[in-house]
Amino acid sequence: MVTAADCGLLLIRLTFGLLMAGHGAQKVFGLFGGAGLTETGKGFSALGYHPGVLFAAIGGLSELLGGLGLALGLLTPLAAAALIGVMINAMATVTGAHGLWETDGGVEYSVCIAVAALAVAAIGPGRLAVDRLFRWGAGGWSQAAFALGLGGAAAAVTLSL
Repeated sequence: MVTAADCGLLLIRLTFGLLMAGHGAQKVFGLFGGAGLTETGKGFSALGYHPGVLFAAIGGLSELLGGLGLALGLLTPLAAAALIGVMINAMATVTGAHGLWETDGGVEYSVCIAVAALAVAAIGPGRLAVDRLFRWGAGGWSQAAFALGLGGAAAAVTLSL
């Protein structure tokens, strides 16, 4: 039986997942008014990511595929890790110096995305998800630790390059 909690998780997954997928599509394909890969790559280069186009592709695809995975409830811990990693990078290189609030260019939005992704990994994607068929589909401490650990490690490696 589908519960209100399952529907609530679906709403969270669809909202955050599809918005992140769209954000990634802006970077990679120039959809939804985005700059596309070449222009986004120039922005990444200006932030110190070299080669910029490569890192723009990695970031954009992480948002696109992580967002789609979260929305579908497919490989949820891995999708959450992709979004967490991208958001850590965003906080470290773009928004962190501006404080908390989005109105000042701060980390507010990135923190919300990372926490929502981590929470879905911990809770599990619910019954209305592809992952319901797999053992990681129930969520739990190990799925949350995997998402946070992999996302954090990927961000650390990226930031160290």
